[in-house]
Amino acid sequence: MADSRLIHNSSSFSAFAHLLDARILRALADIGFSRPTLVQWKAIPIALENRDMLVRAKTGSGKTAAYCIPVVQKILTAKDNSSEVDPTYHTTRALILVPTRELSEQVLACLRSVTKYCDKEITLLNAASGFAAHLQHTLLADKPDILIATPSRILGLLQSKAIDLSSFETLVIDEADLILSYGHDEDIRQIFGGAYLPKVYQSFLMSATMTDDVETLKGLTLRSPAILKLEDDQDDVSALTQYSVRCSEVDKFLLVYVILKLRLIKGKCILFVNDVDRCYRLKLFLEQFSIKSCVLNSELPLNSRYHTVQEFNKGVYDYIIASDESGGQPEYDTEDEKVEDDEVQGDGNQPADCSSPGEPGAPATASSSKKRRGSPLPVSNSSKKRKSKIRASDKEYGVTRGIDFVDVACVLNFDLPTSYRAYTHRVGRTARAGHSGMALSFIIPQSEWGKHKVVGGVESTREDERIWERIEKGEKAKGRQIQEYKFNMDQVDAFRYRMDDALRSVTKNAIKEARIKELKTELLNSEKLKAHFEDNPLDLEYLRHDKPLHPMRIQSHMKHVPKYLLPRVAPIAETEDDTSKTQTEFVPFKKRSASGRGGRRGGGRGKRKTDPLRKFR
Repeated sequence: MADSRLIHNSSSFSAFAHLLDARILRALADIGFSRPTLVQWKAIPIALENRDMLVRAKTGSGKTAAYCIPVVQKILTAKDNSSEVDPTYHTTRALILVPTRELSEQVLACLRSVTKYCDKEITLLNAASGFAAHLQHTLLADKPDILIATPSRILGLLQSKAIDLSSFETLVIDEADLILSYGHDEDIRQIFGGAYLPKVYQSFLMSATMTDDVETLKGLTLRSPAILKLEDDQDDVSALTQYSVRCSEVDKFLLVYVILKLRLIKGKCILFVNDVDRCYRLKLFLEQFSIKSCVLNSELPLNSRYHTVQEFNKGVYDYIIASDESGGQPEYDTEDEKVEDDEVQGDGNQPADCSSPGEPGAPATASSSKKRRGSPLPVSNSSKKRKSKIRASDKEYGVTRGIDFVDVACVLNFDLPTSYRAYTHRVGRTARAGHSGMALSFIIPQSEWGKHKVVGGVESTREDERIWERIEKGEKAKGRQIQEYKFNMDQVDAFRYRMDDALRSVTKNAIKEARIKELKTELLNSEKLKAHFEDNPLDLEYLRHDKPLHPMRIQSHMKHVPKYLLPRVAPIAETEDDTSKTQTEFVPFKKRSASGRGGRRGGGRGKRKTDPLRKFR
């Protein structure tokens, strides 16, 4: 659901009755879309005029529906004006490019909702979904009306001649500021320079930020575009509360244990780490205290990752440990990104700024624009650097942007990202859709780095202090303040011996075994049971991703926190399981009464021996 402050309160979707098919309006009503957001109110009429668009709007503003609705409407109009015997009736008319496979699933879900009452007329296919090759080629042979894919996947299909886009009409690039930074620059260059696309088509670029990559794509794909810059004046200054803690590598684990076990954070939480090993080290550590969590990383199959996010959004899981693997690679903010908010100004209530051919940055003429569409993409030095830093396995995986996490109360940066841009994307997972949220970041001082190698670590944390200075500077420029969160370490240190005991159990071999076990389990769930789940969707409720891995010794007493350790002001909420075992889990300090089985005197076969320590008063 979009932020209530971004809703166009003076109008409803019924105002588009002269533009949109009745089946689309009915589907929108079913999913609760009564009023359009600002970006939808501005973009839909312009898109239906067959104009190119560059849209910059914040996360949660409804950008996905803003392009899905006109794309579906254009296809319905084209089919109404032709007959089924026409050879162009069944053809791929729209291509939607996204940077990650997770985002492709979300776009597909949005399109299915919009086409609920016209699904027989419009066919959809997500080419990035991981279908078996022979099955995907069969589906492509039916020429789906709308094709969703990542750049690398669509390039492979074009090169193998599995699809023909010579007659398609609409191109959408979602999260345009990420397409090139995720290592797709070479794929994009080959797609636009390989004569795979027609000379004339309508293009939409959707982005949350304005970067050099977006400007490059703008010159490559857009022709006299309408530029929509829709910003929220309040900019969520009051909705997001940011904190930082300076601590050692070991203290990260101690503080996470205390925060989660004492329920100092209410609601759902995403814990970001910088590599896959850290995912499982933290998960196994939390398992020692019976704190359930699930992991998201590039090793897991797409179906498992997508299902995990869906279940997290439903409230099945409270904690997700997500590996932002680009965060472990060196990355630097460009000057353009630092000052982008100063350069780009706009308000949702202002009319769209439509670039004219004479304006700087816009194509000189329509013919020159068409030339650009066939010209290869220039390779900048920054693009080359980014590509060399991103591993192939991470190319189509990403959780910091594009994924729609719902009702996240807190983002915890267990490992600090390596750039202000990455930090902005991470904390953008909370304080969405009008809700408040909190971000807590752990920073390792330079003097503490490398002192506790036994608990692991990532090289990028060496520069935490320098990166944090840049983050604070960027947030201050936006009018946001980051507060230092100070724990009462005298009370926290009481939990240290338990933390040390748990960390000793999480060895490198335990992590390796956990990764193998988790991967085998998720592959089984994702592939062999996929057909079963399609026929029996309710069975997915029994498929959990937060099951304990248990490759090492689990100590049952670690599950509960002794009352003498609890701070008097700790807002811990005891569960029924905790309260029922309070009387039997710990040895009482006073002698119990002599009544009952435990109080019988005398010897005898089969009777309990008396405890000599209980004789002392």
